[in-house]
Order: sequence, then structure tokens, then C-alpha cells
Amino acid sequence: MSRGRTRLAATDRITLAAAVVSLLTATTTFVVASVVFTHHSVNHDEAVYLTQAAMLLSGRLELVAGGLAEAFRPWFFVQDGGRLYPKYTPVPAAMYAISMALVGEPRVTLAVVAGASAALVYALGGLTFDRRVGLVAAILFAASPLALVTGATFLPYAPTTALNLTFAVAYLRGVRDGSRRMAGIAGVAIGLAFFARPYTAVVFAAPFIVHALARVGSALRDRGVRPLPGPVRRHGLTALFGTCFVGLTLAYNFRLTGSPLTFPYQAFAPMDGPGFGERQILGHRETYTPALALRSNAYGVWFLLTRWVAAGPFGTLLAVVGGGLAVRRWVGGGRPAGDTARIGGLLLAGVAGSVVVGNLFFWGTHNLLATLSDPTDGLVASLGPFYHFDLLVPIAVFGGVAVVAGWEARDVARHRLGAVVSPRRARAIVSVGLAAAVLVGVVAGAAVVSTPLERNAAQTAKYEAAYEPFASTDLSDALVFLPTPYGPWQHHPFQSLRNEPDLAGEVVYALDRGPTGDFAVLEAYPNRTAYRYTYRGEWVPDPTRHVEPALEPLAVRTGDRLGATTTVGVPDRVDRARVRLETADGDESTRYTVSSPNETVTVDWVLDGDAARLSDDPTTTGVNDAPLWVVPLEETDRLVVTVTLVQPDGSTLTYRQEATVRTDGDRVSVVWPPERSVCRLVTDCGTEGTYLPDDPDAHPPWVVFETRVTAADS
Repeated sequence: MSRGRTRLAATDRITLAAAVVSLLTATTTFVVASVVFTHHSVNHDEAVYLTQAAMLLSGRLELVAGGLAEAFRPWFFVQDGGRLYPKYTPVPAAMYAISMALVGEPRVTLAVVAGASAALVYALGGLTFDRRVGLVAAILFAASPLALVTGATFLPYAPTTALNLTFAVAYLRGVRDGSRRMAGIAGVAIGLAFFARPYTAVVFAAPFIVHALARVGSALRDRGVRPLPGPVRRHGLTALFGTCFVGLTLAYNFRLTGSPLTFPYQAFAPMDGPGFGERQILGHRETYTPALALRSNAYGVWFLLTRWVAAGPFGTLLAVVGGGLAVRRWVGGGRPAGDTARIGGLLLAGVAGSVVVGNLFFWGTHNLLATLSDPTDGLVASLGPFYHFDLLVPIAVFGGVAVVAGWEARDVARHRLGAVVSPRRARAIVSVGLAAAVLVGVVAGAAVVSTPLERNAAQTAKYEAAYEPFASTDLSDALVFLPTPYGPWQHHPFQSLRNEPDLAGEVVYALDRGPTGDFAVLEAYPNRTAYRYTYRGEWVPDPTRHVEPALEPLAVRTGDRLGATTTVGVPDRVDRARVRLETADGDESTRYTVSSPNETVTVDWVLDGDAARLSDDPTTTGVNDAPLWVVPLEETDRLVVTVTLVQPDGSTLTYRQEATVRTDGDRVSVVWPPERSVCRLVTDCGTEGTYLPDDPDAHPPWVVFETRVTAADS
């Protein structure tokens, strides 16, 4: 028999079952990440970590964009002159970078983290109670919607919990076995967790720190310092390694922000840290009071206990019963036997308390709840109260205690029922009761898991529709200008459209920022094919509201003089058309009116040196033969041409086009084609009226919107 088969034969069933649970957890997480979160989640921080991972693989801690920093600034990146760096520390990103380097797929890290966390929960349950409890705890942890959903996203909460679990298991192993190696591993794990999310690590480790200090103090009091007692050496080793990573964190701060005590998140938003009082990030400001903290976190914990743990309220009830049984055993001197088991259980209970109390001092949970009492609104609806992710650990372990206790009680129940009914009937009653409990758990579990998966699948369908032009277009050596529905940020919301760290990949994505910025980007990438990504509709978080996207090729037309012609369609019952030429700020304009227009209206306009000129005769097709009205142009400007059709009752339809223009007084350049929209009742309707020339179903059949430009160099 081979060595592997020999080991397999020697492995007990519980350990094999735990291994299967871990493997299934990893596989399920990978599938959910690949299918449900194909284009990532509604939390756009995912793109921050993936961009950071790519940066680490290229040896960068920051992006160097120079004068184009505003065109390339990713979501949640600090802009410091021409350099850009993320507000988050690099530990989660480094974990994703490992699988990117090895297999080219960062979702492998998500699977490994999920499987490892399930295995660690099994180990923790075994150390604290017994391996059967650990097995059930691993199942409950893996089946929790918060672990399944949030663990399938590129966010830091599941990886940090995995590090915290490694610390807890190694710490208890060190206490039980007197192992300095385990004590060292515990220090490394909690140090990495601190580097990843300092506040989260401190909150989780707080009960362990208290226990370690008590043990060190007791050992010094009882045995003195010579020789140094074992607990002092072990906990000192844990503290040493942990402190080393604290030092690494401070060094990282100094490298990026210039101060070891200024974290990048503080450089991004100085008022976005733990504590009460005025809190602010970007345009969101809140006075975070203890009363608001209690209210927000009460809702967050309630949503967790009823919607985001395995089997929902039924799973929470199991954890409460399991906690009560554990206390009764500790007080009564019964199982679990051994000092380490009792210590582990008390520390787990301490973690539950420290996570709840610690999150009171951070306003993050409040920001997850768009409407405090509504669990279907805000980020919490799709991803759960993820700042309380560590709470899943004690809930799962104590839930495992209740399940195992219930299983052990079946023989007692059969015996007692046997005194009242026949043994056969007693067995049947107990079997039915157990089957009913399992069925309730399975149904409740399926219900709580299906809801967030459906919500996130709807978001994926929305992104699939939005990204369709990228899938059907050859973008070799391309430059794509992106819209900014949520402000001047890349990846917010278009997370899949990410640049390479050198800003010179196969496709370069730049923000559409206006004339000066757009021309600067075009000049920096002169040999690329330029595109404008746009869409018809309004981009909103609602997954049921899709947009109609388009990827429009762009070109820069340059000459001493450029002549342009715009032709628009006219429906029935239009008695006049107002033609207007103006700059985007509206400071300079000229106009004329066309009475009784035909089926089309043609507008001729000219870009000549430092001015734009409009003909008053809509039938004139030349650029030199008609009277012209002049609109002065800035060095870079946005020129707007509108044709507003007016019906007898006063209702209107406006054809609007905005052209990006640059002039030096002698020669003029324009980005072509202009941005076009068709607006009802208003003259500017944003993306709601974007004209899509390649989509015949997007507009009524009489809508015609043709525009062309020709150079007339002298």
C-alpha cells in the first residue's frame, strides 16, 4: 500500500469529513466568485485590491501618472501630485497577487482562503470542545451567507478573518502544548492581520491579549524571572513577531504618506477613523454619536443573526443554546475537559463581545445601512454586515456545541420515551424529530443564502449588459474614455475596466474630464485607437435598471478651418426649429429660428481659428457663402450645437451635440464625433438621451442625427 493510502486509511472519519467540508467550501466559493461575481460586486473596493495586487506584481506601491493623474485616478486612491496610491494596506492584495502570479486567476485565493477558514474553524472547535463540534462548526461557518457571499469577493474581511483564525488556533496550541513554534506562528498571523486591517486585528485579539497578560503576570509572580517562565517566553515570542509587523506597517505608512503614524486611509480621508464626533469621507459627513453607534450596530448585529448566519434565526438559536450548554459545563466542572478547552471557549465568548463592542467605535456599519431599519437597502443588502465578519467564528463554534449535544441526547430521548411508548415508536418519534430539525435547518439555510445570491446575480446581469461592447470590439492598442456617473474615479462603478500598473497595457482607460484633460490624454497616447464609452440611460445602483451601452470610435480632426454639417430629423406637427451655437458654460452663444421646417433641418457651422461660426440659412451647405454669427472660443472649449423642435402646444424635442475643441488662434482641432443626445422637453438630458446610431430600436424611426466635419485648410 502506498504511503498516501496508508495515511488515508489511518485517518479517522471526522478528519476526512472536515477535509471534505474544506474542499467543498473552497470549490463553492470559487464557483460563486466566478458565476455570481463575474464583474465583481456593488462594493467597488474590490477594484482597489485587484489594482493593488497588479501593482505589487510589477514591483510598485504607487502609480506614477504625472500630469495625467486625474485622468487615471482609481477609486479610493490617494492623489499626491503625480503619484497615486491606495488607501488600503497591501496584505489582502498580496494574497490575491500570489494566485495571479501562479495561475493567473485571483479567485483561486478566494477559494483557498475559504477552504482554509473552514479547516481552521474545525481546528478551533476541536481545541475548544471536541472534533465533532469542530466539524459541525466548520459546516455552519461555511454555510453562512456572510462567509459564502463576502468570501467570494475581493474584499479584505475573509482574508483577515483567516489570519485571525490562524492566530487563535496557534495561540491555543501554544498554550496547550507549550510550543514556542506555535507561539511564533500566532505572532506572525496576528501581525499580518494588523498589517491588513489594524483595528479589526486589535478587536479580535483583545481577549487573547488580556489572557496573555494575565498568564505572564501570574507566572512572574509565582516563579520570578530566573529562569524566565515558559508562558513569558511563549507570549513574549508572540508579542515580538506581532510587533515586528506593527513596525512593518509603520514603515509602509512612512513610505507612502511620509509619516509612520499616518495611515493611507487617513491621508485619503482624515476624519474616517474610529471614534465619535464628526466623521467624513468624500462628500459624506455624519456626526457619529454613541447613541447612533448603538442604534446602527444593533441593526447590523440583528441583520447578521437573522439573515447572514447559517440557517438564519435557527442558526442563531443553536449558538445561544450552545453557549448556554458550554457555560453550564464550565461552571459544573463537566466537559470540555482540560484547562485549554475552557480557556478557548472563554476566549471565543470574549471575541464575540469584543467584536460587538469594538465596532461601536467605528462608523462603518452605519454606512452599510442606507436606511437603518431596512435590511434590503444599502451595501448590507448585497454583502451583509461584513464589519462583523469575525462574529461568525463564535456563532459557528457554539452552534456546533448545540448540534452535537442534540445528537448525543437522542439516546436519552429514546430511553425516556420508551418508558411511555414502545421502543419502536420511541425510535420513530426521535428520528422524525431529528429529521424535522434538519429539514428546518436546511430550508432556513437555503432561504437566507438564496436572497443575497439573487441580488448579486442581478447586478452581474446589469454589468454583463453594460460591458457588451467591450466583448464584441477588438481593442488592440486602444485608448478608451470612460464616463463618470459617480464622480471623477476609475472603477467606480466600472471595476472590470482596469489599467495595467504602467498605464500602458493593451487597453488604456482614461476618465472623460473635459477638453483640456481629454486632449492631454490624446497627446500622451498619439498612436492608439481612441474610443468613447457611453450609454443611454442613467447609471443607478438598482440592478433592474440597465443602460444601453455603446463604444464609439474617436478621431481628432485638425485644420486651419473646419466645416461641420449637422442634419436632424423632424416629426410631424413641428412649426419651428430653434438653432443655437454656444460654449458649454453658456457665456457665449448665437442662434436663429427656422420657420415651417421640412422633414430634416441642416445646420452648417465652422471652426475657424479662435471662433465658431453659425450660418443663419439652414439650407446653405457651403461654409463660405452664408452670413455667419461668431462665438469666441477659449484655448480648449466645449462647443454645443442644439436644434430644438417646437410643436404648436409648446412641447419640444432637442437634438444636442457637444464637441471638444482646441485652438491656438491659427489652427483648430476637434474630437469627432461629438457627444450626441436627443432630449424631450429639455435641452440637456445627460445620458438619459444619448443618441445610439447603431441601435435602430433606441429611438423613434423619424429620429435622424447625422453630423460630419471636413477640413478646409488655406
